[in-house]
Amino acid sequence: MQSPQPQKPTQKLIAELSGLSIGAVSRALAGDSKIKRATREAVQKIADDIGYTPDRAAQRLRTGKTKVINLLLSPHDEIFGFGTSLIRGISRALEGTGYNLVVMPDFGLDGEHEAIVRVVRNQLADGLLFSRTEPNDPRVKYLTEAGFPFVAHGRTELTTPHPYVDFDNFEFAHQAARRLSKARATKLCILLPPPTLMFRQHLLHGFMTAVRETGMPFEIFEGATLDSSSDHLKSAIEERFSMPDRPDGLILPGEVSGLAAMAALQDIGLSPIDDVKVVVKQTTGLFNLVRPRVESIFEDLPLAGRQMAELLLRQIDGEDPANLQVLQPISEAPGD
Repeated sequence: MQSPQPQKPTQKLIAELSGLSIGAVSRALAGDSKIKRATREAVQKIADDIGYTPDRAAQRLRTGKTKVINLLLSPHDEIFGFGTSLIRGISRALEGTGYNLVVMPDFGLDGEHEAIVRVVRNQLADGLLFSRTEPNDPRVKYLTEAGFPFVAHGRTELTTPHPYVDFDNFEFAHQAARRLSKARATKLCILLPPPTLMFRQHLLHGFMTAVRETGMPFEIFEGATLDSSSDHLKSAIEERFSMPDRPDGLILPGEVSGLAAMAALQDIGLSPIDDVKVVVKQTTGLFNLVRPRVESIFEDLPLAGRQMAELLLRQIDGEDPANLQVLQPISEAPGD
């Protein structure tokens, strides 16, 4: 004899279990403020317990919204756990909103950004999140012209205001250079991202501002970029810092480059404390565990993810993009 099939999780079943009408259950699940908070929470708990998920097709027909947000992730290695950190923050912001997060890989192989065009044309999501902006970013241009909600992790040079969350890389590089000057470094060096990325300009501007203020000799590291593999970074740093005219102050805007530099310096017999002073941008707290301990400045990626999602929801609700811009300050320690 076959076992009876379990009931499909539906709003009707939630109504039976809660003693409410189907209409009240629907409004409670939609977050209707006219339904008491305690009732909304009780209904949501029942929905979670039985594994209820909304019928997205029906929901889209009824509201015109997919209740989906897409995150486009470019695979890159200069920041440990970049995608995971952003997703953690985004997920926190979306809790209780009814929105689902869908992550899409973006390998940057098509100049027309077909993945974004496909999402917009087929209305596969209500909004987009992405990172690694360029000065004249074609994604920002396209989405702005299409009137499609988005938030970028990074700024651009485009004149039309657009929503973004960005880290203050100018202040990171400026503070890092000033710290190295106070630590009595005599020649500064900074590793930069590729020229195509907007935050290279912010880092370079902050670095050069500090150089002008202090009158310090300097150089821009030329053997690699922040996007180079860890092996290539290590080899390039070993080669440059084996030369007699090497810098003795080094700024590294990522944890991978920081670890590569630490390994390179020690492998050629230099101390990252006494011989070459180092400042690293960390995003995970990893460098709190690295010895010898070097100077670090923290970028809070989970916070950035949360802020991006919050701004996107506000734009979806119709807020002016010019009001949806956040510049994240530097910090001394990982956030909560």
